[in-house]
Amino acid sequence: MKTYLRLLSYAVSIRKYVFPYFSFSLLASLFGILNFTLLIPLLNVLFNQASTNQAALYRILPAFSLSPSYFSFLFNHYFYGALEAYGRLGALEYACAAIMISVVLANIFRYLSQRVLKTVEADMIASLRQAVFAQAIRLDLSYFSEQRKGNLISRLTTDVQEVENSIGRAFTATFKEIFTLIMFFVFLASMSGKLTLFSLIILPLSGGVIATITRRLRRAAGEVQQHLSGLISLLDETFGAMRVVKAFRAEKVMDARFQEGNDRYRNSLLKMVFRQELTSPVSESLGVLVVTGILLYGGSLVIAGDGELSASTFIAFIATFSQVMRPAKAIADAFSGIQRGVASADRIIEILDTESEIQVEEPVHPVKEFKDKISFEEVGFAYVKGRSVLKSVSFDIPKGKTIALVGASGGGKSTLADLLPRFYDPSAGRITVDGIPLKQIPLEDLRALMGIVTQESVLFNDTIYNNIAFGTEAPMEAVIEAAKIANAHEFIESSSDGFQTVIGDRGSKLSGGQRQRLSIARAVLKNPPILILDEATSALDNESEKMVQAALGNLMKNRTVLVIAHRLSTIQHADQILVVDKGEIVERGTHAELLANPKGFYSKLSQQH
Repeated sequence: MKTYLRLLSYAVSIRKYVFPYFSFSLLASLFGILNFTLLIPLLNVLFNQASTNQAALYRILPAFSLSPSYFSFLFNHYFYGALEAYGRLGALEYACAAIMISVVLANIFRYLSQRVLKTVEADMIASLRQAVFAQAIRLDLSYFSEQRKGNLISRLTTDVQEVENSIGRAFTATFKEIFTLIMFFVFLASMSGKLTLFSLIILPLSGGVIATITRRLRRAAGEVQQHLSGLISLLDETFGAMRVVKAFRAEKVMDARFQEGNDRYRNSLLKMVFRQELTSPVSESLGVLVVTGILLYGGSLVIAGDGELSASTFIAFIATFSQVMRPAKAIADAFSGIQRGVASADRIIEILDTESEIQVEEPVHPVKEFKDKISFEEVGFAYVKGRSVLKSVSFDIPKGKTIALVGASGGGKSTLADLLPRFYDPSAGRITVDGIPLKQIPLEDLRALMGIVTQESVLFNDTIYNNIAFGTEAPMEAVIEAAKIANAHEFIESSSDGFQTVIGDRGSKLSGGQRQRLSIARAVLKNPPILILDEATSALDNESEKMVQAALGNLMKNRTVLVIAHRLSTIQHADQILVVDKGEIVERGTHAELLANPKGFYSKLSQQH
């Protein structure tokens, strides 16, 4: 129940629609039940048990009310009037016309109630999906490192879809079917109190059996969603690494891996579906047993002939009670389906309740410009507790200077770069900008100061213009100027649609150098005072590197730069070079100063290159 109350907080339109839905459902149920109230006088006409003497009982209409008894009285008023005026055939024609009108009205209001319900569902699911996505993209990078991407995609797609399916069942079961069930029993009680009491005694037995089955569904549904998440993760990894799969002829390996996950999903799905499908035949069988008991007991009352129950009333009671099983069965099926939705909702709420570890601390200092320097003060960091990646690292990045980080792979260079925009927080020490600790600067202000160009060009399956202007609403003139500075304007203009050319998934239609120059153009357009270059040219061929390096040179002018270099030739003009090894700064100085020490780490790196 708590889960569904939480989900209802996203149904922003429910207040607007709850009254129309309740009204339409009420009228649909009312006219649906009325169909069966009209059976008694109809059967009396057919069995020749209706007499004009009974008309006196229905001549004076009571005050209007939305109840089956009022509409039943209204029908009898005109029915016996037709019987007096036109005889049995006229009364029969009137009864048939009334039943037909009642059926049509019941279905019209049922349709209107479903329209309202589907509108609430659509609004709620759209709001929920948006909230999950908004929360997900604001979580820390550490969360995405620990979670498989396919698992997150699954929660945004299949889990939300399951919630959507179960929300309709929950609304219908809660507002419509339970209300319909109550109205049915009210009318049944008006026909025969004894039979109604008898049915109320044996109905809970079937309800208890159904409840036992549905309780076991929730855990099974959770397993299904978990295995489906694994499948989606595998698909994402496989399609993203298709070049590697084909290059290493690993199709059979991936086939086997997918089949293993697919079999797990199939088995868990069948386990859940078998339990879910069990509710329908069980409820139907129990319903038949209940009806049989009512037939036996009610038939004995009719046979006794003591006036307790007439044959026509008994037939109408049985016909009406047979319809009681429909909402009862619908409620049982709804609660069965709801368990799948609850399992999915729990997975969704887990994301919504995940709090970011990167929080702004008091006192908060808004920062709109970079004035002096960035300082790393005794900074330590570990991705896994007890396994330090950085150990007491200290250095400054003065405004307008270029600081380069070099060293062997895995030494901690990229980690240092990730700490500056607070993708992660240090586990020891602190980092300051103009003397203000990063933790006291709003994330939006901090990251607005920085532009990042990484080794892997992160582009979107969109136009060149939208990739360069990503996150902004820059005019075309500014985008063109940024492309020129990044040495990208020439190849863009030669593309089929210029700046409106769609570049494919992750920029697959472009070369590595072209992709990197678009990334640089994006950083140029942002015009940040602080620039982070994380091995921006290491994955390029010599020709592409020259063009990208020229673009980087344009980008670095008059900026504060932290550059991570794989090729030492790209950082020879840095104001200071820091040699990082095993999480520590082992050497620092200019290119010439470091080469002056032939036994130093930098000299050895220089010889390797």
